[in-house]
Amino acid sequence: MANFTIVSMVLFFLSLGFKDVSARGDEQSLTIRGFADGETGFWSRNLLLSEDNRFRELEELARGYMTNAELEKSVKEYAQKCRNISRIYSIGTSVKGFPLWVIEISDKPGEEEAEPAFKLLANMHGDEPVGRELLLLLANWLCENYLKDHLATYIVRNIHLHILPTMNPDGFSLRRRGNANNVDLNRDFPDQFFTENNDDNLRQPETKAIMKWMMERKFIASASLHGGALVANYPWDGSEDTRKQYYASPDDKTFRYLASLYSQSHRNMSLSKEFQGGITNGASWYPIYGGMQDWNYIHRGCFELTLEVGDNKWPKAEELPALWKDNKMSLLNLVASVAKSGVHGRILSSKTGLPLPASIKIKDINYTVKAGQRFGDYHRLLAPSQSYDVTAFMPGYESKTTRILLENGAMNLDFVLIPEEEPKDHMDLCNGCQCNCDNKGKLEVMEVFNRNHFQITLALIAISGVLCLIFMGRLRLKLQKRRQLVGHKRTIVA
Repeated sequence: MANFTIVSMVLFFLSLGFKDVSARGDEQSLTIRGFADGETGFWSRNLLLSEDNRFRELEELARGYMTNAELEKSVKEYAQKCRNISRIYSIGTSVKGFPLWVIEISDKPGEEEAEPAFKLLANMHGDEPVGRELLLLLANWLCENYLKDHLATYIVRNIHLHILPTMNPDGFSLRRRGNANNVDLNRDFPDQFFTENNDDNLRQPETKAIMKWMMERKFIASASLHGGALVANYPWDGSEDTRKQYYASPDDKTFRYLASLYSQSHRNMSLSKEFQGGITNGASWYPIYGGMQDWNYIHRGCFELTLEVGDNKWPKAEELPALWKDNKMSLLNLVASVAKSGVHGRILSSKTGLPLPASIKIKDINYTVKAGQRFGDYHRLLAPSQSYDVTAFMPGYESKTTRILLENGAMNLDFVLIPEEEPKDHMDLCNGCQCNCDNKGKLEVMEVFNRNHFQITLALIAISGVLCLIFMGRLRLKLQKRRQLVGHKRTIVA
């Protein structure tokens, strides 16, 4: 009897410990790379739920959802139906070899442009399938409404949107959170606090595919769709001392703005009684380590949100139209925000007029954004209604800083950087000469030079000034003609 009482108490406290983590925790035995109770290393949570019973329950709920084969077919059909504004490609395969298909949507799909790129992905956790359905609905809506709807047209023409409907197709087939190796992919990324997570030999193929994808393309912002709660989550996801507390990133204001944009565009997310304004800092809600969100921001300059799009992880298929209606404007407004907000521009050399792969920093924000190699374009997301000191810098060039007032829209700000002057050798006029030149001889030489060439020198200076003015005028005209970013309020050249 005593043993039974002890076991009952243990089970009771276990249930309390896992009561509020359904969205970011797990529901069955699962290998997670991260912290546990102040310890590091590999660990598992074993909740008292039969995996077989859970599978049968979800198998029943899966009716009406696309299978992986049906999703792949839909993606390929989309590429044919909307080939004028899209293309498809695979970033790799799952453990079981299923392709990780991506749909790119743009008026120039597959071409590199000086436009911001945004990525959306879903089904990172196999038992959270709503996002994969929503993202295909989003892709189809953009296709059907391009040139008919203003927002659809704006997104297609000004943004390169990449959509990965399922990151974990094996987990979906198995009706479980982890992948085929039963690893939680949202604990599998390198982590700033948990360095033991940085062993690439232990990384899952789906995680490697995402990391390689991010290295090959420059994404400005991103969102990952999850289920089990209704909230927009932003970095940091963990804290240095692993405690549950608000842990702000350098761009906390900007992340709060982006999360609020999604929440306020949603039918009822911002009305949440659990999360003020329908948004939350990850570490404040439920700290995790090895998450994809923080890795994107730290290592690839990509502002990522984790979007919990519904309280129910796996609702009945009949609820999908309502969930699409709830999240549609939130998704569209978030994607459009990468071009409709922040400061954008190009960085060029004053000497050659060519693009520079320089960097942009903002005073009092310890975070640097790099410009693109080909166009020298940068896209710096910032919270609106504030003043910022924006600095462009690059080794070998003089830095340049401009103060801006960023209102509710985006601003274009181009930089023309001047090369630093190279140190000049002070050469003696007689250096290298086989003669005995004294100081008097040097002065006589200079007097002759000055007397004979004074007027010529003045003329050359005047001509140089005129040519400089003509060059700068042509450079500004060239900048205006070559700009590829549209939809912004005005362009300023610094």
